[in-house]
Parts: sequence; C-alpha cells; structure tokens
Amino acid sequence: MLRSGLLLGHFWEFGAEEGDEVAGTPRIMTTASWPQVEENTDMATASKRQKTPEMPFVCLTDFQAQARERLSKTTWDYIEGGAGEGFTKEDNIAAFKKIRLRPRYLKDVSEVDTRTIIQGEKISAPICISPTGFHCLAWPDGEMSTARAAQAADICYITSTYASCTLEDIVATAPRGLRWFQLYVQRDRQLNKQLIQRVESLGFKALVITVDVPITGNRRHDIRNQVDLKTNLLLKDLRSPKEIDALTEVVAAVKGKIEVYLDGGIRTGNDVLKSLALGAKCVFLGRPILWGLACKGERGVEEVLNILKNEFHTSMTLTGCRSVAEINRDLIQFSRL
Repeated sequence: MLRSGLLLGHFWEFGAEEGDEVAGTPRIMTTASWPQVEENTDMATASKRQKTPEMPFVCLTDFQAQARERLSKTTWDYIEGGAGEGFTKEDNIAAFKKIRLRPRYLKDVSEVDTRTIIQGEKISAPICISPTGFHCLAWPDGEMSTARAAQAADICYITSTYASCTLEDIVATAPRGLRWFQLYVQRDRQLNKQLIQRVESLGFKALVITVDVPITGNRRHDIRNQVDLKTNLLLKDLRSPKEIDALTEVVAAVKGKIEVYLDGGIRTGNDVLKSLALGAKCVFLGRPILWGLACKGERGVEEVLNILKNEFHTSMTLTGCRSVAEINRDLIQFSRL
C-alpha cells in the first residue's frame, strides 16, 4: 500500500534542450600517472614532478564549487537557477543562519544514534533525497547512481516524475532501497492512475504529490539560455497522447496527525538538527545530491550523505542528544541580529 505524508518545501525540476545530453555530461579531467622515480634521482627534483593530490571534499559547498567547474553553463543554470528574482532560494539558506543551537554539557554522549523511522520504515538518519529531475545531465548513469547511493546509505530516495532513467532501471539497480515517488498530477486522470499503479507494482512505498506548481515559474536563467522546459523535457516515464519560517506554522497546524518533512536550504548537519528541533521528522536534499553526482557519480552522492550524517552526529553530540527522539524545541534560540 502506498503511504502519504506532508513534505514541506519547493521541488524544482530541470530539463535539457536538444543536444544538451552531450554538453551536460561531466567534464572528467584525466591525469597522467605519477612519474616513476629512477634510481639515484634527486628526491627534491622528483617531488616537483609529482602531481599534487587533490584536496578532499570536506563540506557540501566543496562539491558545489567543483560541480560548477565540471558542468556546462546551461546544465548548471538548470540546477542552481530559481524562479523570478531567486530570493526564496536564498532565503531558504539564510533562514537557518538566524537560528542558534543551545549546547548541552555534562551529559553522557558516548553513544549517539542518528537512526529514525519515517512512514513506518527505518532509516540510518533523518537525511534523505528529494525529487529532482534529469540526473543524467549531471552523470551518465543518472538516477541509477543516485538510487544505489541511497541504498548504500540506508536512506529514502524520492524519484521524480521527470527522472531521466526508467523506473524499472532505477528499481533494478537498487532493489533493496527505500523509494517513494513524486507525482505531478496530470489532467489526464487515467494517466495518473496508470502511473500510480505502475510505481506501486515496482515497490515504491509512498507518493509525494506536488501541489504548489499550477504553472511553471519564471526561470530567468532558462529564458536567457533559450531553453523551453515545456517543449524540451524528454520524459522516460510520463507518456501522454497529447502532451522556511513556514515549518513551525505547518507543524502547529497538523497537530501531530501526520509526519512533516522539510526540503530546501539544507547545507550542514546543524541545519538538519535545527529542522528536527522545529518539528520536522526528516529533511530531504536536492541540489547537494546533484553536486555530488556531477563530481563523482554514485561515490559523490555517498560522500555528500556521509558528510551531512557526520556533521549531524556532531551536532547531536554537542547538544547532548543521544537519539533523534531527544531533539526538541528547547535546543533552539533565534538570533537577535
């Protein structure tokens, strides 16, 4: 049976114009193998000949910077662009900076457990993957790499209606993964029914229904790049014959009757903890997943998730929370700045 819940956030999708499947693939730089040092060669000279190892990725913004270098401008604008002036996207990030966490000391935090349960399913941490479209623009295997990384991390992956891989391929590559499906409700009710029946038969456990997109937003980057999303989205699974501060308000409104999830602006483990303290059951990542995918494919997505998990574990430890159940509103204070 498919379950339902409330996911608070703005989901965005991006598509490709004709020919962009080439321009949008990662530009992977090849490097020569390390030079062999001949006998009796001066070591100082040899060290200069050796290529300096790449710096490790230590935070999500490291992946962001590298992804921008690897992707074409058109693809990068799809991923990073927002609608209109884009201030909502910036506000999502800035909102977390207004919140301060109260540390808790002299508590036994020798063991901290980040595991939780969403819709009756156990996950390793309240950090999951939100629906974003056309992952093949960031990496050749697209959503298949994302699904494998989610399965390895033991978290939930919401597959987008606008996935660039077929649902069957996504399921086959990560058969044990927890997967939900994001649905744009179509005017053709029969098409909606067929798609829902299909994802249910493939083992998707819940539907995530987008309700805040009655029309496509005014995406200025796409207009400048002369990209028409309405005519250039090539869908694998959708076939038709013709074609923020809000968190606390939502939590208060539902009164514990349904689980509330947050998408948008999550960049650090502190952001995750703040979201849960304000009442979210779990958070979902969009752009950071695509940054990781663009940089290293499946391994990049795994690294993004691991970085955020480790940061979240540290945040829990410093606030004296030994389990997710101990995270509450008392940890929060709002900055007076």
